[in-house]
Amino acid sequence: MSATLTTFLGMFMKLGVVALIVNEVRGVVLALPVLYAMYQSGGSLMAIWLGLCSLAGIALSVVVPIFAAKKLERFAHARLAVEAAR
Repeated sequence: MSATLTTFLGMFMKLGVVALIVNEVRGVVLALPVLYAMYQSGGSLMAIWLGLCSLAGIALSVVVPIFAAKKLERFAHARLAVEAAR
């Protein structure tokens, strides 16, 4: 049971790393049009505010999964330590 759990968690973590890389690329792709629109608007205060809000939302969608992955990794290591102690 422990070997199957370890194999499953290892595959899940590798899939998670790939998903995080894809998420980072997605964040850059989403940020470029926002930055370009801010440049095209001439730097008006409203455009800068809307751009910063959009970039903050994109940043949250990229950063939150990284924190979730770290929490999941800590949980998995703790769970495996409990299984090893039995």
